[in-house]
Amino acid sequence: MTLSDEVAKTLSNVRLDEIIEVMPEADEGDLELVAGAEPVPRSQFQLITRRFLRHKAAVFSLLMIIVLLVMCFGAQWVAPFPQNKQDLLAPLAGPSRHHLFGVDQLGRDYFTEVLYAGRVSLKIGIAVGLLSTVVGFTAGAIAGYFGNVIDNLLMRFTDLFLVIPGIAVLAIALKYFGYRDVTIILVLGGLFWMSVARVVRSQVLSLREKEFVEAARASGASSWRIITRHILPNMLGPIMVNATLGIAGAIVTEATLSFLGFGVQPPQSSWGKMLSDAEGQIGGKAAYLLYFPGLMLLIIVLCVNFLGDGLRDAFDPQAKH
Repeated sequence: MTLSDEVAKTLSNVRLDEIIEVMPEADEGDLELVAGAEPVPRSQFQLITRRFLRHKAAVFSLLMIIVLLVMCFGAQWVAPFPQNKQDLLAPLAGPSRHHLFGVDQLGRDYFTEVLYAGRVSLKIGIAVGLLSTVVGFTAGAIAGYFGNVIDNLLMRFTDLFLVIPGIAVLAIALKYFGYRDVTIILVLGGLFWMSVARVVRSQVLSLREKEFVEAARASGASSWRIITRHILPNMLGPIMVNATLGIAGAIVTEATLSFLGFGVQPPQSSWGKMLSDAEGQIGGKAAYLLYFPGLMLLIIVLCVNFLGDGLRDAFDPQAKH
Protein backbone atom coordinates (compact mmCIF):
# COMPACT_ATOMS: atom_id res chain seq x y z
CA MET A 1 0.00 0.00 0.00
CA THR A 2 1.44 3.36 -1.05
CA LEU A 3 1.58 6.48 1.16
CA SER A 4 -1.24 8.16 -0.78
CA ASP A 5 -3.48 5.12 -0.25
CA GLU A 6 -2.81 5.23 3.50
CA VAL A 7 -3.68 8.97 3.63
CA ALA A 8 -6.88 8.40 1.67
CA LYS A 9 -7.85 5.53 3.98
CA THR A 10 -7.23 7.71 7.04
CA LEU A 11 -9.23 10.62 5.68
CA SER A 12 -12.12 8.33 4.79
CA ASN A 13 -12.50 7.50 8.49
CA VAL A 14 -12.56 11.16 9.58
CA ARG A 15 -15.95 12.81 10.00
CA LEU A 16 -16.48 16.29 8.62
CA ASP A 17 -17.37 17.67 12.04
CA GLU A 18 -14.08 16.34 13.43
CA ILE A 19 -12.18 18.24 10.73
CA ILE A 20 -14.08 21.42 11.61
CA GLU A 21 -13.42 20.84 15.33
CA VAL A 22 -9.67 20.71 14.63
CA MET A 23 -9.95 23.71 12.28
CA PRO A 24 -12.63 25.94 13.95
CA GLU A 25 -12.09 28.75 11.48
CA ALA A 26 -13.18 26.48 8.63
CA ASP A 27 -16.75 26.01 7.46
CA GLU A 28 -18.47 23.26 5.52
CA GLY A 29 -18.51 25.46 2.45
CA ASP A 30 -14.78 26.15 2.77
CA LEU A 31 -13.77 22.46 2.88
CA GLU A 32 -13.73 20.24 -0.13
CA LEU A 33 -15.57 16.98 0.39
CA VAL A 34 -13.19 14.22 1.37
CA ALA A 35 -13.81 10.86 -0.25
CA GLY A 36 -15.73 8.72 2.20
CA ALA A 37 -16.26 11.52 4.73
CA GLU A 38 -19.63 11.32 6.46
CA PRO A 39 -21.66 14.57 6.24
CA VAL A 40 -23.27 15.77 9.46
CA PRO A 41 -26.93 16.72 8.98
CA ARG A 42 -28.00 19.82 10.87
CA SER A 43 -31.45 21.16 11.52
CA GLN A 44 -32.47 24.71 10.68
CA PHE A 45 -32.37 25.60 14.36
CA GLN A 46 -28.80 24.31 14.66
CA LEU A 47 -27.70 26.34 11.65
CA ILE A 48 -29.32 29.51 13.04
CA THR A 49 -27.72 28.93 16.44
CA ARG A 50 -24.33 28.31 14.82
CA ARG A 51 -24.50 31.56 12.84
CA PHE A 52 -25.70 33.52 15.87
CA LEU A 53 -22.91 32.25 18.12
CA ARG A 54 -20.35 33.49 15.60
CA HIS A 55 -21.59 37.05 16.17
CA LYS A 56 -19.62 37.77 19.34
CA ALA A 57 -21.15 41.21 19.92
CA ALA A 58 -24.67 39.77 19.70
CA VAL A 59 -23.85 36.93 22.12
CA PHE A 60 -22.32 39.36 24.62
CA SER A 61 -25.33 41.69 24.22
CA LEU A 62 -27.73 38.81 24.86
CA LEU A 63 -25.86 37.94 28.06
CA MET A 64 -25.96 41.59 29.17
CA ILE A 65 -29.69 41.81 28.50
CA ILE A 66 -30.30 38.63 30.50
CA VAL A 67 -28.24 40.00 33.40
CA LEU A 68 -30.17 43.29 33.38
CA LEU A 69 -33.52 41.46 33.21
CA VAL A 70 -32.60 39.21 36.12
CA MET A 71 -31.31 42.09 38.23
CA CYS A 72 -34.23 44.45 37.52
CA PHE A 73 -37.11 41.97 37.75
CA GLY A 74 -35.42 40.24 40.68
CA ALA A 75 -34.62 43.52 42.41
CA GLN A 76 -36.33 42.43 45.63
CA TRP A 77 -33.59 39.79 46.00
CA VAL A 78 -30.67 41.62 44.36
CA ALA A 79 -31.07 45.14 45.71
CA PRO A 80 -29.21 45.76 48.98
CA PHE A 81 -31.98 47.99 50.41
CA PRO A 82 -35.80 48.08 50.17
CA GLN A 83 -37.34 50.29 47.53
CA ASN A 84 -37.97 53.92 48.55
CA LYS A 85 -36.25 53.46 51.92
CA GLN A 86 -35.50 57.06 52.90
CA ASP A 87 -33.00 58.44 55.34
CA LEU A 88 -33.51 62.21 55.34
CA LEU A 89 -30.58 62.68 57.71
CA ALA A 90 -28.14 60.91 55.38
CA PRO A 91 -25.94 63.35 53.43
CA LEU A 92 -25.90 63.43 49.64
CA ALA A 93 -22.96 61.14 48.86
CA GLY A 94 -21.43 59.64 45.74
CA PRO A 95 -20.65 55.99 45.03
CA SER A 96 -19.06 54.09 47.89
CA ARG A 97 -18.61 50.54 49.13
CA HIS A 98 -21.97 50.56 50.94
CA HIS A 99 -23.84 52.45 48.20
CA LEU A 100 -22.55 51.40 44.78
CA PHE A 101 -24.35 54.21 42.93
CA GLY A 102 -24.37 56.67 45.81
CA VAL A 103 -27.26 58.21 47.73
CA ASP A 104 -29.90 60.55 46.26
CA GLN A 105 -31.49 63.70 47.73
CA LEU A 106 -33.93 61.68 49.84
CA GLY A 107 -31.26 59.45 51.35
CA ARG A 108 -32.23 56.43 49.24
CA ASP A 109 -29.75 53.92 47.92
CA TYR A 110 -29.45 54.88 44.26
CA PHE A 111 -28.45 51.41 43.07
CA THR A 112 -31.71 50.04 44.47
CA GLU A 113 -33.75 52.79 42.84
CA VAL A 114 -32.04 52.25 39.47
CA LEU A 115 -32.92 48.54 39.55
CA TYR A 116 -36.57 49.14 40.37
CA ALA A 117 -36.81 51.91 37.77
CA GLY A 118 -35.29 49.59 35.19
CA ARG A 119 -38.12 47.14 35.80
CA VAL A 120 -40.62 49.70 34.48
CA SER A 121 -38.47 50.76 31.51
CA LEU A 122 -37.75 47.18 30.42
CA LYS A 123 -41.37 46.10 30.89
CA ILE A 124 -42.58 48.94 28.67
CA GLY A 125 -39.93 48.25 26.01
CA ILE A 126 -40.50 44.49 25.80
CA ALA A 127 -44.30 44.76 25.89
CA VAL A 128 -44.35 47.43 23.18
CA GLY A 129 -41.97 45.41 21.01
CA LEU A 130 -44.13 42.28 21.25
CA LEU A 131 -47.43 44.12 20.80
CA SER A 132 -46.27 46.16 17.80
CA THR A 133 -44.75 43.05 16.17
CA VAL A 134 -47.95 41.03 16.50
CA VAL A 135 -50.16 43.86 15.20
CA GLY A 136 -47.72 44.75 12.41
CA PHE A 137 -47.31 41.16 11.28
CA THR A 138 -51.07 40.57 11.21
CA ALA A 139 -51.77 43.71 9.19
CA GLY A 140 -48.83 43.24 6.82
CA ALA A 141 -49.49 39.55 6.21
CA ILE A 142 -53.18 40.09 5.46
CA ALA A 143 -52.42 43.03 3.15
CA GLY A 144 -49.63 41.26 1.28
CA TYR A 145 -51.31 37.88 0.94
CA PHE A 146 -54.80 38.93 -0.13
CA GLY A 147 -53.86 42.13 -1.98
CA ASN A 148 -56.32 44.17 -4.05
CA VAL A 149 -58.87 46.15 -2.00
CA ILE A 150 -57.73 44.77 1.38
CA ASP A 151 -54.14 45.72 0.60
CA ASN A 152 -55.10 49.27 -0.39
CA LEU A 153 -57.27 49.81 2.68
CA LEU A 154 -54.72 48.49 5.17
CA MET A 155 -51.78 50.35 3.61
CA ARG A 156 -53.66 53.66 3.47
CA PHE A 157 -54.59 53.09 7.11
CA THR A 158 -50.92 52.47 7.86
CA ASP A 159 -49.89 55.63 6.03
CA LEU A 160 -52.40 57.58 8.10
CA PHE A 161 -50.77 56.38 11.33
CA LEU A 162 -47.30 57.22 10.00
CA VAL A 163 -48.07 60.96 9.88
CA ILE A 164 -49.44 61.09 13.43
CA PRO A 165 -46.97 62.71 15.89
CA GLY A 166 -46.41 59.90 18.35
CA ILE A 167 -45.16 61.88 21.34
CA ALA A 168 -48.08 64.34 21.13
CA VAL A 169 -50.63 61.51 20.94
CA LEU A 170 -49.02 59.74 23.88
CA ALA A 171 -48.97 62.92 25.97
CA ILE A 172 -52.69 63.51 25.32
CA ALA A 173 -53.56 59.85 26.04
CA LEU A 174 -51.65 59.93 29.34
CA LYS A 175 -53.45 63.08 30.39
CA TYR A 176 -56.90 61.60 29.80
CA PHE A 177 -56.30 57.93 30.74
CA GLY A 178 -53.78 58.37 33.52
CA TYR A 179 -50.00 58.29 33.80
CA ARG A 180 -49.72 54.52 33.94
CA ASP A 181 -47.34 52.11 32.28
CA VAL A 182 -50.29 50.23 30.73
CA THR A 183 -51.40 53.38 28.89
CA ILE A 184 -47.86 53.93 27.60
CA ILE A 185 -47.65 50.32 26.37
CA LEU A 186 -50.97 50.45 24.52
CA VAL A 187 -50.33 53.82 22.89
CA LEU A 188 -46.76 53.05 21.86
CA GLY A 189 -47.82 49.62 20.62
CA GLY A 190 -50.43 51.36 18.49
CA LEU A 191 -47.82 53.74 17.08
CA PHE A 192 -44.89 51.37 16.44
CA TRP A 193 -46.55 48.67 14.33
CA MET A 194 -46.49 50.51 10.98
CA SER A 195 -42.86 49.82 10.09
CA VAL A 196 -43.32 46.12 10.89
CA ALA A 197 -46.45 46.00 8.73
CA ARG A 198 -44.71 47.53 5.73
CA VAL A 199 -41.74 45.16 5.98
CA VAL A 200 -43.98 42.11 6.40
CA ARG A 201 -46.17 43.16 3.46
CA SER A 202 -43.19 43.45 1.12
CA GLN A 203 -41.90 40.04 2.21
CA VAL A 204 -45.30 38.38 1.79
CA LEU A 205 -45.75 39.87 -1.68
CA SER A 206 -42.53 38.13 -2.69
CA LEU A 207 -43.08 34.83 -0.87
CA ARG A 208 -46.67 34.24 -1.97
CA GLU A 209 -45.46 33.67 -5.55
CA LYS A 210 -42.93 31.00 -4.57
CA GLU A 211 -43.34 27.38 -5.59
CA PHE A 212 -43.75 26.03 -2.05
CA VAL A 213 -46.68 28.40 -1.45
CA GLU A 214 -48.29 27.36 -4.73
CA ALA A 215 -47.83 23.72 -3.74
CA ALA A 216 -49.43 24.32 -0.32
CA ARG A 217 -52.33 26.16 -1.97
CA ALA A 218 -52.80 23.33 -4.50
CA SER A 219 -52.85 20.76 -1.69
CA GLY A 220 -55.85 22.55 -0.14
CA ALA A 221 -54.14 24.38 2.73
CA SER A 222 -56.11 27.30 4.14
CA SER A 223 -54.83 30.87 3.90
CA TRP A 224 -54.19 30.99 7.64
CA ARG A 225 -52.12 27.79 7.49
CA ILE A 226 -50.11 29.05 4.52
CA ILE A 227 -49.33 32.32 6.27
CA THR A 228 -48.39 30.80 9.64
CA ARG A 229 -46.76 27.52 8.56
CA HIS A 230 -45.12 28.39 5.24
CA ILE A 231 -44.65 32.16 4.92
CA LEU A 232 -43.92 33.15 8.54
CA PRO A 233 -40.89 30.82 9.04
CA ASN A 234 -39.29 32.28 5.90
CA MET A 235 -39.32 35.87 7.14
CA LEU A 236 -38.49 35.47 10.82
CA GLY A 237 -35.27 37.41 10.29
CA PRO A 238 -36.83 40.78 9.34
CA ILE A 239 -39.53 40.33 11.96
CA MET A 240 -37.02 39.68 14.75
CA VAL A 241 -34.88 42.66 13.71
CA ASN A 242 -37.88 44.99 13.67
CA ALA A 243 -39.02 43.64 17.04
CA THR A 244 -35.66 44.48 18.62
CA LEU A 245 -35.70 47.93 17.03
CA GLY A 246 -39.20 48.43 18.44
CA ILE A 247 -38.00 47.51 21.94
CA ALA A 248 -35.11 49.97 21.77
CA GLY A 249 -37.33 52.70 20.31
CA ALA A 250 -39.98 52.19 22.98
CA ILE A 251 -37.43 52.45 25.80
CA VAL A 252 -35.98 55.67 24.37
CA THR A 253 -39.46 57.14 23.72
CA GLU A 254 -40.62 56.37 27.26
CA ALA A 255 -37.43 57.91 28.65
CA THR A 256 -38.00 61.02 26.53
CA LEU A 257 -41.59 61.39 27.74
CA SER A 258 -40.61 60.83 31.36
CA PHE A 259 -37.84 63.41 31.03
CA LEU A 260 -40.41 65.88 29.68
CA GLY A 261 -42.76 65.08 32.56
CA PHE A 262 -45.34 63.08 30.57
CA GLY A 263 -44.21 59.59 31.56
CA VAL A 264 -44.81 57.48 34.64
CA GLN A 265 -45.49 59.35 37.85
CA PRO A 266 -44.62 58.64 41.51
CA PRO A 267 -44.66 56.22 43.21
CA GLN A 268 -43.56 54.54 39.96
CA SER A 269 -40.21 55.45 38.48
CA SER A 270 -38.24 54.73 35.32
CA TRP A 271 -34.80 55.58 34.03
CA GLY A 272 -36.22 58.54 32.14
CA LYS A 273 -38.01 59.77 35.27
CA MET A 274 -34.76 59.52 37.23
CA LEU A 275 -33.03 61.64 34.59
CA SER A 276 -35.82 64.20 34.86
CA ASP A 277 -35.53 64.34 38.65
CA ALA A 278 -31.76 64.88 38.45
CA GLU A 279 -31.63 67.38 35.59
CA GLY A 280 -30.74 70.19 38.00
CA GLN A 281 -27.58 68.37 39.08
CA ILE A 282 -25.70 68.88 35.80
CA GLY A 283 -22.17 70.02 36.59
CA GLY A 284 -22.70 69.72 40.35
CA LYS A 285 -21.36 67.33 42.94
CA ALA A 286 -24.45 65.12 42.52
CA ALA A 287 -24.03 64.72 38.76
CA TYR A 288 -23.74 60.96 39.32
CA LEU A 289 -27.53 60.97 39.68
CA LEU A 290 -27.61 61.57 35.92
CA TYR A 291 -24.79 59.24 34.97
CA PHE A 292 -26.14 55.90 36.17
CA PRO A 293 -29.71 56.00 34.68
CA GLY A 294 -28.24 57.39 31.47
CA LEU A 295 -25.65 54.62 31.42
CA MET A 296 -28.35 51.99 31.86
CA LEU A 297 -30.30 53.44 28.93
CA LEU A 298 -27.17 53.48 26.79
CA ILE A 299 -26.27 49.88 27.63
CA ILE A 300 -29.74 48.43 27.03
CA VAL A 301 -30.27 50.26 23.72
CA LEU A 302 -26.83 49.27 22.40
CA CYS A 303 -27.31 45.65 23.48
CA VAL A 304 -30.75 45.41 21.89
CA ASN A 305 -29.43 46.84 18.61
CA PHE A 306 -26.43 44.47 18.59
CA LEU A 307 -28.80 41.59 19.33
CA GLY A 308 -30.97 42.57 16.38
CA ASP A 309 -27.89 42.70 14.16
CA GLY A 310 -26.90 39.20 15.26
CA LEU A 311 -30.41 37.83 14.71
CA ARG A 312 -30.46 39.32 11.22
CA ASP A 313 -27.25 37.50 10.33
CA ALA A 314 -28.41 34.28 11.99
CA PHE A 315 -31.70 34.11 10.11
CA ASP A 316 -30.11 35.10 6.77
CA PRO A 317 -28.83 31.89 5.13
CA GLN A 318 -26.77 33.94 2.66
CA ALA A 319 -24.74 35.70 5.38
CA LYS A 320 -21.28 34.16 5.77
CA HIS A 321 -19.96 36.55 8.42
